[in-house]
Amino acid sequence: MATIKGKKSLFNACMYAILTIASAGVLIPTLWMVSTAFKSNEEVMSSPPVWIPEHPTFDSFIRIWKDYPFADYFVNSVIIVFASTLISLVFSALAGYGASRFRFPGKGAFLTFLLVTQMFPSIMLLIPFYKVLKTFGLIDSHPGLIIVYISFAIPFCTWMMLGFFQGIPKELDEAAMMDGCGKMRTFLQIILPLSLPGLAATAIYSFLMGWNEYMFAFVLMTTEDMKTLPVGIGQLNGFYKIAWNDMMAASIVSSLPLIILFLFMQKYFISSLTAGAVKQ
Repeated sequence: MATIKGKKSLFNACMYAILTIASAGVLIPTLWMVSTAFKSNEEVMSSPPVWIPEHPTFDSFIRIWKDYPFADYFVNSVIIVFASTLISLVFSALAGYGASRFRFPGKGAFLTFLLVTQMFPSIMLLIPFYKVLKTFGLIDSHPGLIIVYISFAIPFCTWMMLGFFQGIPKELDEAAMMDGCGKMRTFLQIILPLSLPGLAATAIYSFLMGWNEYMFAFVLMTTEDMKTLPVGIGQLNGFYKIAWNDMMAASIVSSLPLIILFLFMQKYFISSLTAGAVKQ
């Protein structure tokens, strides 16, 4: 018995050590980013490095709005990502519900095709997307980048919603139809409210994917006033110097919408993680 307890204690100690190292690997860069954002230019370039700024200042946060077109970057990201997330949610919810409830020719091939599209690197589609959008005059426009983002989000989001809809008993649909509800009314009033955890998880995935995307935004947005936050933050690297404090301040501001989104959807997101853990 003592040997078993000793092994268990050793295992727990190893697990805590691994978790501590992993947490440090995440927290230390984040804390360094916050610290750098509040440093002056002298403290940023000081040697040895200053871990905690002696004279914290908000100059970097003021500078990113005053000296750079940061407001344009922020507005572009908000418009593009919110629109692509909303459209992806609508189409993936409808597609997931249809695939979970109805039989139709080519259903298996359709689902397989959605899954296969996620197996290839997105950079393969960069040139085809550029040529298609250029043909339709959508280069350097919000609709063009929105189309790109929803094309990446909808396949995986459909699979996510399919899994959640399959966990909702079909008897609810049958009971609603017996009470006179049509298929669309059943979906909107009965099934959709029960799938809020799935919608939250899908929305967070789609929002994160679009908010942090760099490569397509860099290539498809050519003018300065149409660029998104990731591209704008990357351009804070100058030819002769790098404004580290400005870059870190911009990174903190760009992460605030993600934090706010997660805080508002945390309840539903946690519910989605435990969905299906207990069999009814």
